[in-house]
Amino acid sequence: QVQLVESGGGLVQAGGSLRLSCAASGRTFSRYTMGWFRQAPGKERDVVAAINWSGGNTYYADSVKGRFTISRDNAKNTVYLQMNSLKPEDTAVYYCAAAITIAPTPSGYEYDYWGQGTQVTVSS
Repeated sequence: QVQLVESGGGLVQAGGSLRLSCAASGRTFSRYTMGWFRQAPGKERDVVAAINWSGGNTYYADSVKGRFTISRDNAKNTVYLQMNSLKPEDTAVYYCAAAITIAPTPSGYEYDYWGQGTQVTVSS
């Protein structure tokens, strides 16, 4: 069982930056692929980025490539999402999730555990 708690969301102007954190409980964090997803009002939940257990393999949605960076610190049981050059269309609730997969997967169906989400709002 893994419990995930996101933090770091907030209100930021377009062009600004935020860093999201996701703290995981349990001693098996390093075994999980971790992902960040987002859901805007009236839209489906979409993958943002994912990272494998070691941090050596990552996946990014095309819409965030070059602007967002996913990383993890297994000693701290934490995964991060650094978001730069934010745009109003990045406004959403951001969720972190954990999956038992070898490669970072963009499919939400493969993730077994989810956090409660943190709101990110980007003003124009």
